[in-house]
Amino acid sequence: MRRTMVRVAAVSMLLALAGCSAGGGGDSTSREASAPNAGLAQGGTDRNPLEDPQSTFAVDVDTASYGYARRVIQDGNLPDPTMVRPEEFVNAFDQDYPEPRGDGFAVFADGSRPPAAHRTDGDVRLMRVGLQTRSETAARRPDASLTFVVDVSGSMAEPGRLDLVRDALHTLVDELRPTDAVAIVAFSSEARVLRDMTRVSEKADLHAAIDRLRPDASTNLAAGLNVGYRVARDGFREGTSNRVIVLSDGLANTGSTDADTILRQVREEAAKEIALLGVGVGSDYGDALMERLADGGDGFAVYVSEPSQARDVFVNKLPATLEVRALDAKVQVTFDSRTVRDYRLIGYENRAVADEDFRNDAVDGGEVGPGHSVTALYAVRLAGDVDLGAPVAAVRVRWLDPATRNPAEAAHTVTVSDVDRGFEAAAPRFTVDYVAAYLAESLRGGEDAIPLADLRRIADRAADRTEDPAVRELADLVDRADELR
Repeated sequence: MRRTMVRVAAVSMLLALAGCSAGGGGDSTSREASAPNAGLAQGGTDRNPLEDPQSTFAVDVDTASYGYARRVIQDGNLPDPTMVRPEEFVNAFDQDYPEPRGDGFAVFADGSRPPAAHRTDGDVRLMRVGLQTRSETAARRPDASLTFVVDVSGSMAEPGRLDLVRDALHTLVDELRPTDAVAIVAFSSEARVLRDMTRVSEKADLHAAIDRLRPDASTNLAAGLNVGYRVARDGFREGTSNRVIVLSDGLANTGSTDADTILRQVREEAAKEIALLGVGVGSDYGDALMERLADGGDGFAVYVSEPSQARDVFVNKLPATLEVRALDAKVQVTFDSRTVRDYRLIGYENRAVADEDFRNDAVDGGEVGPGHSVTALYAVRLAGDVDLGAPVAAVRVRWLDPATRNPAEAAHTVTVSDVDRGFEAAAPRFTVDYVAAYLAESLRGGEDAIPLADLRRIADRAADRTEDPAVRELADLVDRADELR
């Protein structure tokens, strides 16, 4: 029974992963190099809208930071603060935003006053910006051409690593369509092709290749990706979703271990419409490398440690489809200096985009699949007595149509009345986002806006209101983190 549960959760995870990104133009190097205000208007720094009215960032659907922190805390330790990214904590949870009718995004915004235990200076509001794509049924997805690049280094022998990967791949082969195709590459100190691109109708050959995955030697991630992309390129099929999916603990220690060097290869291949998706496993996890590779490869990164977590994250949150709703998506929030004294975006530091590059479609954004939500939280200090109808900010999202690569935009205006309700009256999912964000803020060592004991009480109430087991688990993590500090 346990083996069956592992397979069901893991196959759903892998199908969903492959559906969340498509190859897109742009180079994240350009985004980083052209963002002189990165690290200023983002994370932890209050910005005056008279001097810097715009907050601009690339959409991000990564959740690996939360998944890994959850495991570390449950194991009785606090995570490395540098591996804590608040936006990934928030985006790990379900939202209830309305869906658009077509491709692209629906834009949503709300907020509240802070809870009573939140330490503030001045008239502060919490503002939530939400994006939502239209969901899709698995039956309508395009065929898939998936190249799995599997880490079989010695460290992958730990329970919950290669055993989970093998079970996932076996079930994936049984669940995919006969017209889908799978290739398998294994890497340790060197990389080798266990199976070139093979139609799933020949599943016996694929199962045999999966059974040959056994731990051995060190971790040459660069070699695995080089061979994996060659196999994906050789097996490229027009009109299908072509993906490289790397499954690893991210602990590269042989060959090229420099992220920038590996990224150059990834970006070249991503431009050829082969996106990279990262699945992290293991108690020791190379988070920084996996995240940078996924972002540079027009993909995203997740972390999984247990079948039940995989079921929640990937079955409930992500669609079992390989279609894409939006390419190179970016958000720009423009604050009104007549209403707002200062503002702060919580997280998204490494996704910052220069304000002037919001409409520069050569600058990379984020790729988003069907049924995805993206959330950003701001702490906003109002400028004295303001009318409830006064504008706080204008939210704008820009993306490229997956089929035509034509740009499109959607916008939403936020007024004081949208963020003026009391915290107790805020939407249940808004309170979940608050707990996730401020747990992350506490874990990464910033000044505590709210004591963890008070945050736990808010989390308990959110768990009761949502009746969501994932939120109950979040409340338990807050409590455990408080004990460990």
